[in-house]
Amino acid sequence: MNNIKIMSLGLLVLMLASACGNQLDLYPRSAVSSESDLTEDDVESFLIGVYQSVQNDPGRESYILPDLVGGDLNSAGSTNGGGTNAFISNILRPEHGYVNSSWKGYYEALYQVNTLIANVKEMTPSDRINQVNGTAHYFRAYIYYNLLIKFGGVPIIRENTQEKLPRNSAEEVWQFIEEDLSVAIEQAPDFNGELGGDFNYVSSQAAKALMARAKLGQGKMDEAATLSEELINSPYLSLDSFDKMFRRQDNSELIFAFVNLTIESSINLSTLFYTYAHPQSGSYVFKPNPWAMEMFSGSDLRAEVSVDTYDGLDVVNKYPSGQTGTDQLNVSRLAEMYLISAEAQGLAGLDRLNELREARGLGPVSPSNEEDYLELVLEERRRELFAEGFRWVDLVRTGKAVEELGIQQRETLMPIPETELLLNEKLEQNPGY
Repeated sequence: MNNIKIMSLGLLVLMLASACGNQLDLYPRSAVSSESDLTEDDVESFLIGVYQSVQNDPGRESYILPDLVGGDLNSAGSTNGGGTNAFISNILRPEHGYVNSSWKGYYEALYQVNTLIANVKEMTPSDRINQVNGTAHYFRAYIYYNLLIKFGGVPIIRENTQEKLPRNSAEEVWQFIEEDLSVAIEQAPDFNGELGGDFNYVSSQAAKALMARAKLGQGKMDEAATLSEELINSPYLSLDSFDKMFRRQDNSELIFAFVNLTIESSINLSTLFYTYAHPQSGSYVFKPNPWAMEMFSGSDLRAEVSVDTYDGLDVVNKYPSGQTGTDQLNVSRLAEMYLISAEAQGLAGLDRLNELREARGLGPVSPSNEEDYLELVLEERRRELFAEGFRWVDLVRTGKAVEELGIQQRETLMPIPETELLLNEKLEQNPGY
């Protein structure tokens, strides 16, 4: 597939679909209007629209929201690196725009995904139709994973509807995610087969990577370890130079990333992090907290790509586009699989942790007990996945968020946006808000 060749048609389909999706403004985002019919000729173009909708609708801040409330980033207006608790609590309000746009955007994207799934279901099965179906199920699982880690149990919508729905339990949402990912693993294109190693498209392996993450999130350690090890042992995936993943270079480590071309997206995270005086220019909305700047040692090959100091100001350096471009958004890469395997196996996974550390220029560690080992794994995740949307999620799932961040217990979940509660009386707010 070639993004440039099909982008204009994909954008047209997205605009047509969005025109239908505007009906969402009449309903809570947990109730979406019925889909229009697609023909087999529409499927490829509509699929491009789905890629665009899933990556764009939740807004650029959704990608770093767990970092903003995870303690490693702060307002660029903060003069002493303090005020982190107040900064986090200010974001975690039912009326905050980041919380609202994240919820709203994921459900708007869900409308497009469900439209595709419903139409493909009625088409004559073929290898390609099955691949499209697998890709669509991956995206639905991806949407629900992101909703679940932020808000807990949310309304499950298998088919588009205008009915106002109550929240499902977190356990039910996890099960739904696993069901969709099972379809995606079976039917999505093969990474090294049909896709030829192109990590900008959803693959069966991308679904397996997201499944490994979901298993870890549920504490299903044996299954998480098995899935991550299958990807680690893939002959066509291997750890690569860290800078390649964040500078749009060919590499052997990325499993799935949104290519995020300027023609199809306005997501430029770099403008949130770079200063106006920086060569790439930016608005300097957020900056790393001092401890985030200090967690990379001199030998760490991730340091220069992750953070930088420009003109005396600390900046996140993973997203290099500036105001004139857009940034690739990495969804799954092999390093995360090493970390999942390491954590899921406990001390028995120490070799995987040290293999990743060696690849990043660090020496081995040798903890003596499981508690110390988990701390080392979490710190390695913090360095490896800095500013990629993991820190708050990691602290919450391991029960360390309240102590580490000094937040209130209620802030281990994000609040349901107040607009959704007003539109749908069947929704219940998370405890404490």
